Amino acid sequence: MSLKKITINPATRLEGHAKIEIFLDKNGMVDDTYLQFPELRGFEKFCEGRRAEDMPQITSRICGVCPVAHHMASTKALDMALDAEPPPAAKKLRELMYCGSLVYDHILHFYFLGGPDFLVGPDAAPADRNILGILKRVGLDVVRNVIEHRAYGQRIVEIIGAKATHPVSGLPGGISKALTNEQRLEIKKMLESSLEFAKFSLSLFKERVLRNYLDMILNDVYTLNTYYMGTVDENNKVNFYDGKIRVVDPEGKEFVKFTPREYLDVIGEHVEPWTYGKMPYLRNVGWRGLEGGSHSGIYRVGPLARLNASEGMTTPLAQEEYEQLYETLGGKPVHSTLAYHWARLVELLYAVERGLQLIVDDEILSKDLRSKVGAFGEGVGVVEAARGTLFHHYILDEEALIKRANLIVPSTHNNPAMCASIRDVARGLIHGENVDEGLLNRVEMVFRAYDPCVACATHLDGSPALEVKLYHHDRRLLKTIKR
Repeated sequence: MSLKKITINPATRLEGHAKIEIFLDKNGMVDDTYLQFPELRGFEKFCEGRRAEDMPQITSRICGVCPVAHHMASTKALDMALDAEPPPAAKKLRELMYCGSLVYDHILHFYFLGGPDFLVGPDAAPADRNILGILKRVGLDVVRNVIEHRAYGQRIVEIIGAKATHPVSGLPGGISKALTNEQRLEIKKMLESSLEFAKFSLSLFKERVLRNYLDMILNDVYTLNTYYMGTVDENNKVNFYDGKIRVVDPEGKEFVKFTPREYLDVIGEHVEPWTYGKMPYLRNVGWRGLEGGSHSGIYRVGPLARLNASEGMTTPLAQEEYEQLYETLGGKPVHSTLAYHWARLVELLYAVERGLQLIVDDEILSKDLRSKVGAFGEGVGVVEAARGTLFHHYILDEEALIKRANLIVPSTHNNPAMCASIRDVARGLIHGENVDEGLLNRVEMVFRAYDPCVACATHLDGSPALEVKLYHHDRRLLKTIKR
């Protein structure tokens, strides 16, 4: 069988490097697609032998887009591994810093990465699908507000974390510095302004995206039925910083709820020979390949998944938006991948509201910020990164050095679903060999909805499974060799 290959390389407006290969059969129909992560960054392996207390600084360098998430997951893993429960004020400061990181990260994605496809147009020239193209469509004042409020999020991180990009304040059992009243007032003022900008962003989304692209969002080619995972509090409401991890099935029913320690009982990891990104799946369902549905162990994380896995938001304005999202899109759960953009803006509003709740809490000024460490052991830290659930798992030796580290990052969780989504969109849109740039961009749009961070996703724990498949030239599988 003769196959024609279309390659999108590099895939654009994502963090890291990726390419998409689309194979067409002799009739010009899509036979298969591959989302490939061609780079390998083996953070887990070169963390071995490092001092445990250095891990929050080392792992924050995995990525310049999501360093706060890695810093926080690492710090929480050390809380458990060194038996050091942080005081209440330390937890609140950590969560406040985390809210700041979500502010700048979600603004970044909507206005710089995913949003231009809608605000400028999916078929616009590539040179226009960016923040400069948005400037032409919505005006200079809006772009100034984008830059200003991204800076506010980074400033909040800088105040609490001591650095705007790679924070250093997280310590086992707490945090290194207290908040002054002057800093408290500065953060409060920035959050109050960010609240108005979050509300504006949601209004802009409804006016420019829902009004023009609702049919596209709900189109079957952009729909994938999967399980969903997210962290929730004791009332099953969304929580970015702490709680249990809840998984719901494609019908929205609770499938499992587990603590960070139990993640290996729930999640398995499959490997494919054509990518450095692993393929996680739910163990109790099993790996069934890149397929959706209740029979397949594929699940999704991130903004839409968090909303699907929860029973609401704890802040009033975000709860109103949460309810409107599901009312507009047909009820829970929503399987429309492009709805990730709306969910992301609902979370932006929640992050600001939650930050305002924390900053007016007088305990936020307490100087009781660290507990003593105890016995060395094993720890798992989990937070909800901008892109989804993030796991850091460390095993320490008798000298508190890292004996083994394992990370499962959001874009790894989403890797099987991203691959399936790209295949389904390509099959739904490409009919014949006459494929233009606008059509290929509509294929790329589905992976941008996940906001992938490829530098984070190409990690191996030092002893990966290896599977080699030998094929005949007609694509018949001849032999499989596994390690």
